[in-house]
Amino acid sequence: MSRRFRRLLVAGAAGFIGSNFVRLLRRERPETEIWVLDKLTYAGNLANLAEFEGSAGYRFVRGDICDGEMVNDLAGQVDAIVNFAAETHVDRSLMDPFAFVNTDVLGTAVLCEAARSHGHKAFLLVSTDEVYGDVSDGRSSEADALRPRSPYSASKAGGEMLASAYAISHGLPLLVTRGSNNYGPHQYPEKIIPLHITNAIDDRPLPLYNDGTAVRDYIYVEDHCRAIDLVLHEAPAGEVYNVGTGLETSGNEVARAVLELLGKSESLIKYVRDRPGHDYRYALDIAKIRELGWQPAVSLQDGLERTVRWYRENEAWWRPLKSGAYWEYYSRNYRPLEQTET
Repeated sequence: MSRRFRRLLVAGAAGFIGSNFVRLLRRERPETEIWVLDKLTYAGNLANLAEFEGSAGYRFVRGDICDGEMVNDLAGQVDAIVNFAAETHVDRSLMDPFAFVNTDVLGTAVLCEAARSHGHKAFLLVSTDEVYGDVSDGRSSEADALRPRSPYSASKAGGEMLASAYAISHGLPLLVTRGSNNYGPHQYPEKIIPLHITNAIDDRPLPLYNDGTAVRDYIYVEDHCRAIDLVLHEAPAGEVYNVGTGLETSGNEVARAVLELLGKSESLIKYVRDRPGHDYRYALDIAKIRELGWQPAVSLQDGLERTVRWYRENEAWWRPLKSGAYWEYYSRNYRPLEQTET
């Protein structure tokens, strides 16, 4: 199985992972035209794609994946859709779940219908390991039941189930990747690694929920994008792939590594009130994606060094993002351990 595409519609590509995916495609597959569709919410940033503006084989369209008429028009001019478009932050989903349902479920349905009606070669849905829920023992395989525990992960699982129904009912050539926690350049500074890096640069506290012992599988964004590219071009339709490193790292370990790279004191670590319904462990079985021919290439230490360097050298990119509404959200989300819900 090998697919080639004349033109791809990449939804949500002004965001973190999507923009890195576009960067990979432009470098590795210059023969494929890339059309980007993005609503440009708070986490979407045209600066992430500025290097491609005006170049041959690239087009940006501002719009919402829930806009059926516009999506259908674009879908009629491309061979396949790769969907990164999503509300993605667990903490924000606890504050406003309806935005997540709208984009992650309804928006996915609109894209599936457009791909079906135009007979696309592939529809790739970028999902998350969080659909498996908290994993107390062992590792999650692609055949495991989905047990989401936050509005974010539930909306992603809902989008997956709807796309799967399209595959069964209509023969949609569906591919799904379930990625672990990404980090790297161009990540909006609300996720733990860019949050800790940018706070540490400014000698601000590094917040960690409860006691900082929750563990995640952290994958460098370029490794994740290589996996998505491989699945899109080589995997059989109908398959689901976990994408991660197979390693687990606690929040405490992340914070200490960032502080060491920046030469800052561990006294900046601050434990805050726990997230409601907090999943304390995700762990992926990545044997299936390895069998397809992929493996992670960037270690956490190397990836963190690259990421810290990027944020130190690109303050003009992230400083404007950490203002106004950002700090309003921040103060609502990170509260002292002793503070109770009001």
